Amino acid sequence: MLPYTILIIEDNAANMELATDLLEASGYIVHHACDATEGLQIARKIFPDLILMDLSLPGQDGLSATRELKADPVTQHIPVVALTAHAMLGDERIAREAGCSGYVTKPIETRCFAQSLSVWLQPRSGNDAPPLPNHAP
Repeated sequence: MLPYTILIIEDNAANMELATDLLEASGYIVHHACDATEGLQIARKIFPDLILMDLSLPGQDGLSATRELKADPVTQHIPVVALTAHAMLGDERIAREAGCSGYVTKPIETRCFAQSLSVWLQPRSGNDAPPLPNHAP
């Protein structure tokens, strides 16, 4: 089975490093972006199996970036999971209304973080190729 590809869009270097280390140790291929603009470009180029989206990003925030991904027929199928320190009542609802498939709070639980993402990953065989866009680049 091919390893899953995860795009992390996170502006905090320590959070990015921790999430990357945990995911790579579990066999995931990890790509990074420090802001929404870069993350959107990478998502449209590599079509990851999952996007972990920080909600508090510089410039365009993670909620509006998620809405943009979900409005684009080329990227709307990619699950986006909010990765955020926002844990107030109603924050998860707001993230889901923006198009997030799930919600993971920081600090992340290191012992089960990578495994917990499997809920949002589509099962596939080793012969499956990543989805291709419906239009030419």
